[in-house]
Amino acid sequence: MAKQVQARRLDGIGQNLWLEFAELASKNDVVNLGQGFPNFPPPDFVLEAFQHAISGDFMLNQYTMGFGYPPLTNILASFFGKLLGQEIDPLKNVLVTVGAYGALFTAFQALVDEGDEVILIEPFFDCYKPMTLMAGGRPVFVSLKPTPTQDGELDSSNNWRLDPEELASKFTSRTKALVLNTPNNPLGKVFSRAELELLASLCQQHDVVCIADEVYQWLVYDGHQHVSIASLPGMWERTLTIGSAGKAFSVTGWKVGWVLGPDRLMRYLHIVHQNSVYHCPTQTQAAVAQCFQREQLHFGQPSSYFVQFPLSLRTNREHMIRSLQSVGLKPIVPQGSYFLITDISHFSHGQEAAGVER
Repeated sequence: MAKQVQARRLDGIGQNLWLEFAELASKNDVVNLGQGFPNFPPPDFVLEAFQHAISGDFMLNQYTMGFGYPPLTNILASFFGKLLGQEIDPLKNVLVTVGAYGALFTAFQALVDEGDEVILIEPFFDCYKPMTLMAGGRPVFVSLKPTPTQDGELDSSNNWRLDPEELASKFTSRTKALVLNTPNNPLGKVFSRAELELLASLCQQHDVVCIADEVYQWLVYDGHQHVSIASLPGMWERTLTIGSAGKAFSVTGWKVGWVLGPDRLMRYLHIVHQNSVYHCPTQTQAAVAQCFQREQLHFGQPSSYFVQFPLSLRTNREHMIRSLQSVGLKPIVPQGSYFLITDISHFSHGQEAAGVER
């Protein structure tokens, strides 16, 4: 009976829409603007770290500790401990996963039980809903809504906000978790401290876990600041903070991610990880550890990649905005991440009015 229920659940999830887009783009020889990953080389220090990992210590070809290569878990604990204001134990509070995708899957499988409700903020990264369903949970949706703009003014992701009353109404006795993605994929919204404090208050009031997807935390523009919700009072003990070396260092193919959180939650993620993938590639972990050691030395300085990267992508963002405007589209200016969405309603209505065939 349990297998039949699981089969029905998986049938109801269906195929990922982005996989369909990628397949269509490949078949029709068109540019795929639906999936985000760098098409430029990583910085030299990142490539050198990987070259050193594969040509240095021959034992890096073998297993390491199941929950993470010790130099990597140590530097993650040290680096993020300072940012979150926590003493992070590299053995208890850190888990290295197969990319942030693996971190998300492990978190859902570890914490969401049959019938649990999981609050998802729309628009959201596509895997949150199927991962909730695969764990037996029920997704509950609450939408970011745009505020009006002045005539001729470009919309900004910062103008999209949650309605506090609507948000509060989504929390029930069945709510197990809330998924927070900041900066947001695909909108590019960077949640303000005030917005995070509202979410934190509701999570604490209803004893809800926050799964914080912060893979784009270094890609923030226009003076906005990324704030980790785990750094707010009372939130470390109920937050899983997820990060990605692929997004941090522009090496998405390395598939190195991590989860940081309190022992009371992490022990269950460790169990899922131990009995599924068990172990992540040692050499890429070693390379990522070296990259973070370098960034820790340069942190906050102009020489830091985490400082340089958003400056270079901001130039690309401005180019894309101008390009979209030149063909009559209305882009929503992202304050973070490397995604950009656009309002096509005016463009399509204009074409229909002009009698243009599409």
